[in-house]
Amino acid sequence: MPTKRPKQTTPKQPAADATRLRVRKTYKLYIGGAFPRSESGRSYPVHSAAGDLLAYVAQASRKDVRDAVVAARKAFAGWSGATAYNRGQVLYRVAEMLDGRRDQFVAQVGQAEMSTAEVAAGEVVSADAARAQVDAAVDRWVYYAGWSDKYAQIVGGTNPVAGPYFSFSLPEPTGVVGVLAPQDSSLLGLVSVLAPVLATGNTAVVIASEDRPLPAISFAEVLATSDLPPGVVNLLTGSTAELAPWLAGHRDVNALDLSGVVVADRKALQIKAAGNVKRVYAPHEPDWFADPGISRLGAFVETKTVWHPIGV
Repeated sequence: MPTKRPKQTTPKQPAADATRLRVRKTYKLYIGGAFPRSESGRSYPVHSAAGDLLAYVAQASRKDVRDAVVAARKAFAGWSGATAYNRGQVLYRVAEMLDGRRDQFVAQVGQAEMSTAEVAAGEVVSADAARAQVDAAVDRWVYYAGWSDKYAQIVGGTNPVAGPYFSFSLPEPTGVVGVLAPQDSSLLGLVSVLAPVLATGNTAVVIASEDRPLPAISFAEVLATSDLPPGVVNLLTGSTAELAPWLAGHRDVNALDLSGVVVADRKALQIKAAGNVKRVYAPHEPDWFADPGISRLGAFVETKTVWHPIGV
């Protein structure tokens, strides 16, 4: 007779220890495609709207800004040299990855409690509002991915000349762009200022929202697992007031987006940016859910005019 097999039982899991401390995640910087700690060794706590500790976030220093600029400059030749169609494909892949991690950004604790979702860290929103912001961020990324290979045809063209020549004007990327991300729109605002920088062939050094940095770091994880080459986006967390002057004064940064800086603090950064004649984009307070148009696509491009003899 066949041997009767003993009945298998599932081992009991030990009961959760209510006295055990929860291990909090320490979010790191994103530089050159890697996630290093700040060279300063500093970090700071991030709290929910209810005042609960969510995580610790690396507090970047001046040295981290320099490292991020070096990584962005190294990546610029490859990214700007890629075809516009290829850049659009890569950006669309980022949108796919972001869409696949929607739940991570909109998850909330409790049904009617203050949100501790990553997209709402530091602000009180409903689940529907958090979901709407994530959906809008995905759509905004797709929007700019689609413009990657179309923008040049809209703003470029053939110029009329009196002579046997062709004269073409075409937009070219400015270079390394320092982006001060919006403080009040942790994901949609970040996507809205970053995507047009990349779509036109620039690389970026981003200083994330100081009080609500978790969506930015989670978005950096999305970028790291997509097809975006290392160094195209470098993301720093920490004090905007501390880091922004070093970014504005850095002579290897070609342009600066002041979307995340209040009007009263912009003048000092504009003066620092004048040291190497940076392009400075200082928009008014936007409605991040509104149709973005194409104005941001033109903020960080230079127009190059080429003459060519006819018949040669």
